[in-house]
Amino acid sequence: MSVRMIGCRHPSRAGRVLGILAALALAGPATAAPDPAASREVIAQAQALCDRDGGALWGVSLCGPLMIVDPADRAVVANQADAKGALVARDGAYVGTLPADAMLANTAMDWSGTRWTQLLWPLPTEPALLRVMLLHEMFHREQPALGLARDEAGNRHLDSFDGRYLLQMEWRALAHALMEDGPDARRARLADAFAFRQARRARFPGAAAEEAALEINEGLAEYTGVRLGLAAPEQRRAYAIYALARFVDAPSFVRSFGYASGPAYGLLLDQADPQWRGKLGADADLGRLLAGAVGIDAAVPADLDARAQRYDPEDRVRQAEQTRERERQARLAAWRSQLVDGPVLVLPLARSRFQFNPQTLAALDGVGTVYPTLRLADDWGELVVDGGAALVHADRKHATVALPRGGDGRRGDGWTLALEPGWSLVPGERDGDLTVEAGQAQRTAPTTK
Repeated sequence: MSVRMIGCRHPSRAGRVLGILAALALAGPATAAPDPAASREVIAQAQALCDRDGGALWGVSLCGPLMIVDPADRAVVANQADAKGALVARDGAYVGTLPADAMLANTAMDWSGTRWTQLLWPLPTEPALLRVMLLHEMFHREQPALGLARDEAGNRHLDSFDGRYLLQMEWRALAHALMEDGPDARRARLADAFAFRQARRARFPGAAAEEAALEINEGLAEYTGVRLGLAAPEQRRAYAIYALARFVDAPSFVRSFGYASGPAYGLLLDQADPQWRGKLGADADLGRLLAGAVGIDAAVPADLDARAQRYDPEDRVRQAEQTRERERQARLAAWRSQLVDGPVLVLPLARSRFQFNPQTLAALDGVGTVYPTLRLADDWGELVVDGGAALVHADRKHATVALPRGGDGRRGDGWTLALEPGWSLVPGERDGDLTVEAGQAQRTAPTTK
């Protein structure tokens, strides 16, 4: 990772921030396979972090059920028993094994009658990264009860040239705002950030609501991790700048951008309006809250190109995005040929559970979202995509993968399908397509997982 301090007028602060950023960027590899003692240390650290907050940030304690899972064998080390007694007490923790139908992810999950924070090994070894991750995921467990969980959809515009370029200009302006000491200089940087933000949303109908939803869901979680995981304000600012730089290299911004913008907007709101967290309603927008707090009209300015030159003076970002856009259009044509026009396996989505890498998602214009890596489970069984591509249609009622010529419908280029007993492959609606169908027993008594 590299960070460019463009036109920074605070060399002493820049030096301190760059030192912190270097430590984060050069963090060692993630931990190896877990052992109970190491898991208990992580659990103790999580408890200490939420005890230190004492519920002050959000009005509720983030302490609660936490499990650490080894994906290799699904072994669990937890901080408490589950409601149904699946885990057993051993050596100061609770241990057991997650069943095969339980999804594996860093997330909040309901299992065995208990709502958990689930963490997967390997975990980061760099202390700051680990603390932020712990509190991010612990916040997710409490998020619905706080009324801060949103239905996410779309953001496919963030795979386009205009969407990506204007988002990166917004991020660069936010990074400079975090570097500024004086309120006037900070306000000028924020005016630029809002200009890029509003210009992007003006070009894509519906973008404002879609972006706001992800910034609330993932942005607030990442802000919480930064705010409570790092004690010093300078560390928090450095981490927020690190996040804005790190996610530039993500393969896609569609599902990941909130991790970058959330800490920046949250910390800047802390400066501008310490009471902002109490103003988060059902339609809250972090950028709109900050613009109101600093008194900036968020209308699209006439001098947008001149503002962009402040943050991309040599047009390097623009040229890189133009190259990426040409490559994206070629990928879109190939995906459309394989996943829409060609023979496909159609999988209905009813009670689906998804596990995926949010940084790899890509929008297939007007159709849905492509998942290059995916574990998808439903009543019919499990689809695993690794190195191939699956298309989840925009209505989220079905997914498709490309059928190879002469295949059996259970495997293809980069994907495999495992069917539950009683389910079978049958011809689809189009010639050459396949879909899945349950036998009479499954239709009258669906499997419960």
